[in-house]
Amino acid sequence: MATDTAQREAHWHRTRNLMIVHLVIWFVFSYLVHWFAPGLNKISFLNFPLGFYFAAQGSLVVFVVQLFVFAKQQDKIDREFGVAEED
Repeated sequence: MATDTAQREAHWHRTRNLMIVHLVIWFVFSYLVHWFAPGLNKISFLNFPLGFYFAAQGSLVVFVVQLFVFAKQQDKIDREFGVAEED
């Protein structure tokens, strides 16, 4: 029983750390990139201001990629601790 509790706590610890990392990444691309966008607009990328490009395109790409990466990483953690859903 103690091993089961320790294993659940270890699983939650890894899951919590993964969520924190992904929330920090989300915060950076949701707020910080947009906050610095006016300063980045002095640089051009594909004839678009870099700040606009990062805010309008880059953030969305990062969010979609982040969803897939998070799901894969969480599945790996779940399989490691034996709590993964069966396919």
